[in-house]
Parts: sequence; C-alpha cells; structure tokens
Amino acid sequence: MERSNGGQNVKWALLGASTIAGQYMVSAIRAQTDGAVRWVVSGKAERARAFAQAHRIELWSTSVEEALEDQAVQAVYISTTNEKHYPLAMAAIGAGKHVLCEKPLAMDAAEAAEMVSAARSAGVTLAVNHHLRSAGSHKAIRALITSGALGRVLSLRLFHAVHLPEHLRGWRLDNPSAGGGVIMDLTVHNADTVRFLLREDPASVIAETATSGMGAGVEDSAMSVWTMPSGAMVFSHESFTHPFTESGIEVHGTQASVFARGVMAQEPLGRIELVSKQGRGEISFDAAEIYGSVIEDFQSAVARRASPAATGTDGAKSLMVARAVHDAARTGARQTINYGEIE
Repeated sequence: MERSNGGQNVKWALLGASTIAGQYMVSAIRAQTDGAVRWVVSGKAERARAFAQAHRIELWSTSVEEALEDQAVQAVYISTTNEKHYPLAMAAIGAGKHVLCEKPLAMDAAEAAEMVSAARSAGVTLAVNHHLRSAGSHKAIRALITSGALGRVLSLRLFHAVHLPEHLRGWRLDNPSAGGGVIMDLTVHNADTVRFLLREDPASVIAETATSGMGAGVEDSAMSVWTMPSGAMVFSHESFTHPFTESGIEVHGTQASVFARGVMAQEPLGRIELVSKQGRGEISFDAAEIYGSVIEDFQSAVARRASPAATGTDGAKSLMVARAVHDAARTGARQTINYGEIE
C-alpha cells in the first residue's frame, strides 16, 4: 500500500549498500507516493554497482561527496558500520541534507551530541532508525501503560537474546573499533524500547557481559538491571548466541501485567496478552509494515508536519544507556547516566 505525505517529493541517497537497506529500506521509501531512491554509495565499486542494479537505483558511486553534491537529494539513509555514522551524518548535515541514521547514532555521547547540535543549527531533520517504536505491537503496549490499565508500573523485562544469522556476523563479532558487540547492536534497541514505553530515561545501570560462543574481542551476551526515576526496575538481556529462545517484553504493574512474545523483530510479528484479576486476554495490534511507518514519519518531519519516530536526541539518549551498560560491565560498578550534554 502506498502512503502519502502531502506531495513532498523526497529523493534519497543511501550511504551504505547494506542488508537492511536492500531488504527493508528501499521498499519502505518506495512505498511512499512521494519517496524515491536516487543514489546508493558504497566504499566498494562492485558492491555499489550490484546493489544499484539489483534494486533499480539510477545512480551509484564510491564517493559520498558526489551524492551529497546532488541538489536533487534531500535526505540520506546511513547504514554503514557504526564508526562511520558520525562522519557521514556530519557531512550530510553540512550539505543541508536531512538524515535518517541506523542505530546506534554514534560511537559515544560526545559524537551524538555534536550531531544533534549540528542538525539543529542547520535546520535539518536528524532521526534514528529505532524501528521498534514504530511497530504496532510496541505502540499497543505503550497505550496499555499510558491508559493506566496496568496501574503503577513495577518492573519491565526485555528478552532480546537471539541467534545472530550467519550473514550478519563478521564485524559485529570481532571488531570493537567498528562498533561490534551485542551492546551496540541490541542493548541500544532495548534502551530505546524502555524509553519509548515508560516515557522516562534510565537513571543508572549495573551489568555483566560474556563471550559465550561467538564473539572474538567483543561481548556476545549481556545482562543488566536499570533504575528508573519512577522507581520501576528494568531487566535487559541481549545475546547473539541463543538459537532456541524467543524475544519478548513483560511489563508488570499493580493492576495487571503484559506478556508480549516475538515482538523484538523487524517484521510486525508477535502476540500480546494482558493478565489481570479479570483473567487473561489477547491484545490486538496494527500489523502494518514497520519500516514504512519509520519512513512515513521521517518524511512528515522533513515536511515540518510532525516529528520523526525517534529523534536525534532519542538516539543519543539510548546510546548513552548502552554505553553505560558497557562501562558498568567493564568496571563492575554502577554507572549513573548524565544526559546533560544532550538535553
């Protein structure tokens, strides 16, 4: 189904010929009546050429500058390895382009804060592809919380332990300088999910990590406990090494609990149940394609009619939580999170 954002014709350059770009984002952009993919850029010419041919993209290059000099391009989608997010986003912002960046927004809080400030000064939209907050399942869970159906939230548990597919391995398992490791890949997603559902920012974290079968030089499993300003407790579990488990969210309140299974996914999948003294019942949710919703909200933000689903500030704060989990595991000490530099 095509979506319209009021006639704003947004032409995109893809910075990174990635799996997620090919599998989800090209079709999500084209699902908008006013979205078009004009460029793909990759550091390897053969990869850029092959990606352009496979996805019927007009222009390809190994030069980021060439794509950014194209005045027809209004927006870029960045899906490179993590350490390239900051320089590519800063170059795009400097060229006056709107930016949708893959998570994590950057490698550290200082980079993220600079990106947010630069976009604000340039008057362009900076958003982060924290796609889970665009999922109908997550929106339904948030609606239950904000409606008061659960009463006061006591705790939230996230299970994002999966088995990393072979085609996504490589740098995620052995290259910390590129942002490898389960924390930068999955904990940052859980951080954004908690912030989206509870509408508050974690105050401090304690954590442990392990290399339990895949990682070589980076952690492939993590568990952490977070304190929230409201008093709610959060438990977060991420792994690349669990082949027979299922992702999920549990939210427990004084009046009811939510059990959601299979919802930490790229597809609009899963099942949600609400349990209270009245019994157990299934909660329905919108199963619309998730990335299409991300692009629709982003292009509305470009047209100045709405905010993107996850702003640059959202991305920066979720990154800070993930980095705090990493530091807590490394030091063995509780880490307090200070969001001051990005507020």
